[in-house]
Amino acid sequence: MKDMTKDILAGVTGRRRNGAGDPLGPNSEIGRKLKQYYDELVSDNVPDRFAQLLSQLEQAEPAQKKD
Repeated sequence: MKDMTKDILAGVTGRRRNGAGDPLGPNSEIGRKLKQYYDELVSDNVPDRFAQLLSQLEQAEPAQKKD
């Protein structure tokens, strides 16, 4: 049993070192989809109303710190 575990771990380590294989295995597709979704979300424009609210919040913060 120990030898089999060592062989499995050695195979994973070898694949990572060589750059071959997929270290995430079956989860790699999920990872790719999540990264794609995140990239799309980050690249979206911020709505004008939300940007205005953020601006108002930034202006209000220094006033609160002075009190």
